[in-house]
Amino acid sequence: MNATPKSEPPKYMKKMYVFDGEKPVPALIRNYTEADFEALIDVQRLSFPPPFPEELWWNEEQLRSHVRLFPEGALCVEVGGKIVGSMTALRIRFDPLHPEHTWEEITDGGYIRNHDPEGDSLYVVDVCVMPAYRKLGLGKWLMFSMYETVVHLGLRRLLGGGRMPGYGAQAGKMTADQYVDAVVAGVLHDPVLNFLLRCGRMPVAVLPDYLKDEESLNHALLMEWRNPFL
Repeated sequence: MNATPKSEPPKYMKKMYVFDGEKPVPALIRNYTEADFEALIDVQRLSFPPPFPEELWWNEEQLRSHVRLFPEGALCVEVGGKIVGSMTALRIRFDPLHPEHTWEEITDGGYIRNHDPEGDSLYVVDVCVMPAYRKLGLGKWLMFSMYETVVHLGLRRLLGGGRMPGYGAQAGKMTADQYVDAVVAGVLHDPVLNFLLRCGRMPVAVLPDYLKDEESLNHALLMEWRNPFL
């Protein structure tokens, strides 16, 4: 008796219009593949120029791990046939009673070799859009596409640590938790946290020593989007 062939993982493909001012611009969000690696590294190079360390850009080994271990969590966005942004995630088991972690340990330093095919949550490893294309709202559309992946896979939530780049200037006046409260109350504005709030993400916990980040004093805010069907 012949063995049943393994089915291919679901392919994500979404065509849409984004807007440059009042002008509609066609865009495409899809899974990235090995053929896209050079373009994805170029996106990182343009998005994180020096003094950002070059060794922290995606490398081919990391990208190969993404598409091999969890292709559903490897998304890119094209405008005019050019890759201008990407978003990567892995599946994890999340314990709400013990949310503490660092980016390095939960993403395996970006290699996602700790991806759990039975995990109940999607965790954002990275989201990146070239500066020249950020006015098109592509980061938000990538986030929404990953929410759709959460629903498609029947997971409980999407999680990720958001930088707090405005916190460093306020650290002498308040704790990190007080800073988050002020941002949520609309008293202070933080470019990353406000972006994530606009994407529907909800605060879970402040994570100290999450990632080396001078502006955030190494803090991040763990934020989630819950699957509304569960």
